[in-house]
Amino acid sequence: MFEQLKELITNYVEADPDSITMDSRFIEDLSFNSYDFMSLLGELEDTLGVQMDEQEVVKLSTVGDAVKYLESIKK
Repeated sequence: MFEQLKELITNYVEADPDSITMDSRFIEDLSFNSYDFMSLLGELEDTLGVQMDEQEVVKLSTVGDAVKYLESIKK
């Protein structure tokens, strides 16, 4: 899941995949704006075939948070 998420992140922001860690923050470290973040989430829903809860999505601040959340709803 982490590797797949890193690959998708690089479609939205200019970041070296090797520099993205579980602790990377979407806004502060990866320079996501709200539009890019929501677009990434939409692509994740389509790619993984999941439906994300908006109340949970707003709590995702790091790549690790997103990986944990996605793994929990993908089951």
